[in-house]
Amino acid sequence: MKSVLLIDDEEKLRKLMARIIELEKIDVIQAENAMNGLKWMEKQEFDVIICDVRLPDANGVELIPRIKKMQPFAEIILLTAYGNIPDSVQAIKNGAFDYITKGDDNNRIIPLVYRALEKVELSRKISSLEQKIEQKYSFNHIIGKSPGILAAIELGKKVAQTDATVLLTGETGTGKEVFAQSIHYESNRKNKSLVAINCSAFSKDLLESELFGYKAGAFTGALKDKRGLLEEAHEGTLFLDEIGEMPTELQAKILRVIETKEYMKIGDTKSQKVDVRIIAATNRTLEKEINTGNFRQDLFYRLSIFKIHLPPLRERKSDIKLFVNDFVNFFSTKFNKKITAVSSEYMEKLEHNIWKGNIRELRNVIERSVILSDGDIINIETLPTEIQYPDVEFLETNMALAEVEKMYIKKVLDYTKGNKTEAARILKIGIATLYRKIEEYQIA
Repeated sequence: MKSVLLIDDEEKLRKLMARIIELEKIDVIQAENAMNGLKWMEKQEFDVIICDVRLPDANGVELIPRIKKMQPFAEIILLTAYGNIPDSVQAIKNGAFDYITKGDDNNRIIPLVYRALEKVELSRKISSLEQKIEQKYSFNHIIGKSPGILAAIELGKKVAQTDATVLLTGETGTGKEVFAQSIHYESNRKNKSLVAINCSAFSKDLLESELFGYKAGAFTGALKDKRGLLEEAHEGTLFLDEIGEMPTELQAKILRVIETKEYMKIGDTKSQKVDVRIIAATNRTLEKEINTGNFRQDLFYRLSIFKIHLPPLRERKSDIKLFVNDFVNFFSTKFNKKITAVSSEYMEKLEHNIWKGNIRELRNVIERSVILSDGDIINIETLPTEIQYPDVEFLETNMALAEVEKMYIKKVLDYTKGNKTEAARILKIGIATLYRKIEEYQIA
């Protein structure tokens, strides 16, 4: 039930207003002064607090910050018999929802309470979603108990509380983006944007446009101003994935951002200030890239103020079972299957695999196995041929691999009820490739 705290020293008016609000099936608690009102706030949570400005023991406008500290979600409506513009302006500045005059605005109180209740409900929903996001991306959500990953998590927790630039290193698929998310959501910037870009996915010119933005007329096709990712990440975090792929000309511009907190849009004539924390990641050995002239040494030193290395999955054998259980649960739910376990032979094959693609590769293998499984236990037959028979040359198993591929495609098509676009997405191949495979394997 929605609740309102009504604080007013005029007893007749307070009781009349309480009765009007109660007729709307809203619970009302009455208090004759600020002290009693604050005591009630210590006992329970309210949705709306209606408070007189001139109380015997306090001024309602000055009381707002204290109320907000005690009841952060509550909306405050101030009442006064002596309305004036300076007081109303200060009330809104202090955080009041609205400010009305007694008598003249009595007909406004119920619509005003309902609007305040709507805002409270929305604020609580947003807060709940933010908490879920923080929990999802916190370091506690990162899977693993092996020494290497625990050491990395410990470093991540420490640096998250600072604004230091972070360099995440490790092979492809080791979870660098997940780590960047955890650092952001456990930092003081968590309520601002985390903006990510893969530096290997764009040409030099496109990457520059994405990062810095541009002014209208900067080049052919620039019809209007474009906000860059640096601007989007203001007061938040910019994650530069695969920074080892960034052209050296842009490396110099990123270095300037780190050193001066300034950047210039393409086609602009003046710099803009930006407050952004940079987290970079790479699967390359940047020291080698420096020696070959592909990476700036000065940028490397600025990025590696705090360096965290994420170990490959082959060095985390004890964590594989944890990942398998998590992925099996996730994909069983996604594909509406009742898989309860994996066979011991299946797990043994996974633990002995090299995992060049690391966690990402393992995830893809589990997704495939869940799709192919018909029972409640995942068996070794659902593994790709190269994992089932790691010591057998590819050419010797070419026909077997084709048969497995054919079976896999048929299973996925059955699951998608013939929807080839969705099947291609799950298979992670182009739609044209899927049609070619269907024709090649004569899949009906």
